[in-house]
Amino acid sequence: MIIQRLFLIAATCAGLSTTAQAADMKKLTVAGGCFWCVEADFEKVKGVKEAVSGFAGGTVANPTYKQVVAGGTGHYEAVQITYDADVVKADTLLNLFFRSVDPLDAGGQFCDRGDSYRTAIFAADPAQKQAAEQAKASAQAALGKPVVTPILPASEFYPADAYHQDYYKQSSLILTRFGPKSKANAYKAYRKACGRDARVKQLWGSDAAFVPGS
Repeated sequence: MIIQRLFLIAATCAGLSTTAQAADMKKLTVAGGCFWCVEADFEKVKGVKEAVSGFAGGTVANPTYKQVVAGGTGHYEAVQITYDADVVKADTLLNLFFRSVDPLDAGGQFCDRGDSYRTAIFAADPAQKQAAEQAKASAQAALGKPVVTPILPASEFYPADAYHQDYYKQSSLILTRFGPKSKANAYKAYRKACGRDARVKQLWGSDAAFVPGS
């Protein structure tokens, strides 16, 4: 009888522990241009469980990558970040987000132009909206110029296909204009050629997030 009671207590505590951990996991969806880059950046942050590349803010269900970049669906290239709120807070992630993009650019990001590459934050609830507004105000004060990144209501998030997930660390080969390269190496070449880190460093200086040497 005692053993049975101990077993039930242990099982109950384990169940409560699992529930508590699950309750601490939250999601934040942001658009910062190329979703490969945003995913790669935020998966480096302590407390982030995963970052998934996809699409948000549009009017077409289950859009394909080709549909989104062609325009007309209203979607942004976005990344949904799942994080442990006991380890990292939403305001920290949002401040990192602003300092990893060019929030002054209304036409896209870096070499990627067009509506699907614009910046945005999709607020999931009032608390997240307030945190986003505070982070935006902080970014605007730091830059001394109007920040154009909108804070939008959360919308349906559609993950991109497997080809685009974890692109920055895949070893599979693809054909580029420079010949066959792994996706990881193609990603590095693209990021440098697109000028992402250079522009973020120019804009934010020592506060630039995810830029080597900042």
